[in-house]
Amino acid sequence: MLNPPNILTIAGSDSGGGAGIQADLKTIMAMGGYGMSVITALTAQNGLGVTGIHAPDPDFVALQLHTVLDGFSIAAAKTGMLFSAPIIRAIAPILLQRSFPLVVDPVSVSQSGSNLLHEDAVSALINDIIPGCDLLTPNRPEAEMLTNTTIDTFEDAAAAGEKLLQMGARAVLIKGGHMESSVVVTDCLCINGEAPKALPQAKVDTTNNHGTGCTLSAAIAVGLGKGLPLQVAVTRAQEYLNLALRRSYTPGKGAGPVNHAAALNV
Repeated sequence: MLNPPNILTIAGSDSGGGAGIQADLKTIMAMGGYGMSVITALTAQNGLGVTGIHAPDPDFVALQLHTVLDGFSIAAAKTGMLFSAPIIRAIAPILLQRSFPLVVDPVSVSQSGSNLLHEDAVSALINDIIPGCDLLTPNRPEAEMLTNTTIDTFEDAAAAGEKLLQMGARAVLIKGGHMESSVVVTDCLCINGEAPKALPQAKVDTTNNHGTGCTLSAAIAVGLGKGLPLQVAVTRAQEYLNLALRRSYTPGKGAGPVNHAAALNV
């Protein structure tokens, strides 16, 4: 039996277990990868919200990344909450030398509305992380923030995706979860040199949506790490997330997480 691909997540820790590093590692295992992590921030968090954030020294974040890359052959990686400009500037030169696909989830605000990205980090994200990434996965508010546009329709999403491609991303997936629809969620996939693609999934009526963006981007990273074409990796990740939402539950107060083990029939 072949070893599972090594998949790296560079993100913040969620003490409630539903998002961030914890969601990523659960997803990576469920999708057939071996997960490892570089932690950019510690959050005091539960289903009701984020009560505090503590970030390690940027040099230590870079040391984590150097050490993982020295010890493992990475098949693919994703970034999530990067928190600050100094952290971004510490890891960007290392990622620039990578030989594996990189999925960038530009996490800026939690589901509960807490800021997870410093204001001065937005320009660092645009200048140092987005250029050259293999896939950028913003939700609607994040895409609006990065492009300074308003997104109300699929056509708006496609136009914003084109702007993000012009910023240097090789492909962009604008997630449709924040769009108004009672029956379907349509993500917009933009790839350099190709027409925008609408990728619909049935909408799941649940408030257990904590960590959906983390889960989707981690699942895509696993697909890319297995050598799948980009659109195939995206659609398989969508299917995994949709199942995890349908089988979600509420382990505590507030918004529950998706069920990362749903695909394993646990």
